[in-house]
Amino acid sequence: MRIPYYPGCTLKTNAKNFEVSAIESAKILGIELVELPRWNCCGTVFSLTSDDLMHHVAPIRNLIRVQEMNEDGFVKDEYRLLVLCSMCYNTLKRANLRVKENPDDLKKINDFMYLEKEGYEGNVEIIHLLSLLKDLGFDKVKEKVKKPLEDLKIAPYYGCMLLRPKEVGIDDAEEPTIQEELLSSLGANIIDSPYKKVCCGSYQTVQDKNIVADLTYNILTHAQKEGAEAITTSCPLCAFNLDNRQEEVKKKHPDFKKIPVFYFTQLMALAFGLDKSFCRFDLNYINPEPLLRKKKLLEG
Repeated sequence: MRIPYYPGCTLKTNAKNFEVSAIESAKILGIELVELPRWNCCGTVFSLTSDDLMHHVAPIRNLIRVQEMNEDGFVKDEYRLLVLCSMCYNTLKRANLRVKENPDDLKKINDFMYLEKEGYEGNVEIIHLLSLLKDLGFDKVKEKVKKPLEDLKIAPYYGCMLLRPKEVGIDDAEEPTIQEELLSSLGANIIDSPYKKVCCGSYQTVQDKNIVADLTYNILTHAQKEGAEAITTSCPLCAFNLDNRQEEVKKKHPDFKKIPVFYFTQLMALAFGLDKSFCRFDLNYINPEPLLRKKKLLEG
């Protein structure tokens, strides 16, 4: 299966551990992620202003690239666009939904992009890797596991963008289970936390670290109280707030105990028996390797 893939900005910089582990894990399942040519930033957040069409040009322009990939033979009759980053997924999905439901908006946006060889036809579907894996079947994922994550206690974290609003969410916003299903297929011990859907603070991390420190403290300590030894996420911004901001959390809350934060694809790569170089644990802020060695999931 060859499928168009949108990386977004952060996966090419601070979240290379997400991209590399995802691409290599997908290969094990027979999925080739074919990167969009000439992709641009998705715009980062979906504009909520009803008459603000200009901020939808960036996400919609990327969807033209999917059409071009089919026309140029990079993929064949594949108009699904796979996204990894939760925020990119949310932005692209909502922009796509808006123009599909509002033909006048689509015409105006296409008019803005008059230098493109063709306009967007509204024929692309935005999907997340987790949804593709569920469609493939988690039993198929389990068949590829060479190193079950036995005795590794993981608390999945969803945050906001994968689940809300309802029309673009990949799972039930109140009781999501898709990460749990995936991690169970990898052999992990799933820990449920009531804070798995609570916002991490998002871009408040830029202007007010204290807000993020408090939110991160609550999210991580509640998971730890339930028995979690690590957290998983699909959002680079959530990963930054939950992982990199643990220094600020420790300063504000001296009782806090640091905990590793993984991208779910890193655990896929580990369970599939891929070389450690494809997991890129070196890019995680809190080093997860001592925990993995303790669980005999890494050598050394």
